[in-house]
Amino acid sequence: MSTITSSTPSTPTTNAAFSLYEQRAAGSLPLFIVEGLAFLAILRRDLVVAKREFIGNLIQAMVVPGFFLFIFGRVLPQTGVASPGYAALLLPGMVAMSLLMTGLTNVTLSLVLDIGNEREIEDRLLAPLPVAFVAIERVLFASLYSLVASALVFPLAYLILGSAFQMRTDAIGLLVGLIILSAFAGAALGLAIGTAVKPEQIGLLNALIILPLIFTGCIYFSWSALSAIRWFQVVILFNPLTYSAEGLRGVMTPGFHGQMLAALNIQWVLLGLVGTIVVFLGLGVRGFLRRAIQ
Repeated sequence: MSTITSSTPSTPTTNAAFSLYEQRAAGSLPLFIVEGLAFLAILRRDLVVAKREFIGNLIQAMVVPGFFLFIFGRVLPQTGVASPGYAALLLPGMVAMSLLMTGLTNVTLSLVLDIGNEREIEDRLLAPLPVAFVAIERVLFASLYSLVASALVFPLAYLILGSAFQMRTDAIGLLVGLIILSAFAGAALGLAIGTAVKPEQIGLLNALIILPLIFTGCIYFSWSALSAIRWFQVVILFNPLTYSAEGLRGVMTPGFHGQMLAALNIQWVLLGLVGTIVVFLGLGVRGFLRRAIQ
């Protein structure tokens, strides 16, 4: 539990923290209610900031998927470089990339900036709740942000791909579940990376982490198509993006010539996504506690 001092800068979050702390000290509120309200106050602050920057965030979330869908989903098939049905195979990969990469970069960059700015991180740590919950709030906010970003991919794909837009609708429940798990997996991975990367190393994030994840995450190809390159097929199983892309491909892609597209078994997909959340959330919270103490 953090200690509140009188030298804290006055901000909406710290003002709410003081009010909750005083009510708790007076015995008018149980501890779990105080912690819950403090958690929601921090989350509300992040949502308000995101709302103020909505247009910029909207453009940022649509630019990369839009270019990928246009070039790989429309230009290449129409020029004969890719097969006519390639857009249907690509779309789940674009949704998966938007989910994981948005959550990862959101948490990683914000943590690096906040930890580098002592006043900002202290403001959050002063809230009357366990320090680990501050890290979990970051994961929750980034997951919500990722869900919004991924939702934009569907109408964007419809506009760009036109008649090439194809998607199954017989497994909506499983699709929603996979999208939520993918969002949390990306945010948990971002938490672990954000607490391990130093501010002076942030320039290496794109070259050493993001690009390798994208190009080995089954975005542009299916996992089953790599049977001729067995070693690479095994290596990409260590990439969380593989499980998201393959899971979404299995429930979104329609059949070709009367046959369903082979995708990674849904049980392995769920195991990979849940395992990613558990492992990297644990590592991330542990790293956040260590950096917060420092």
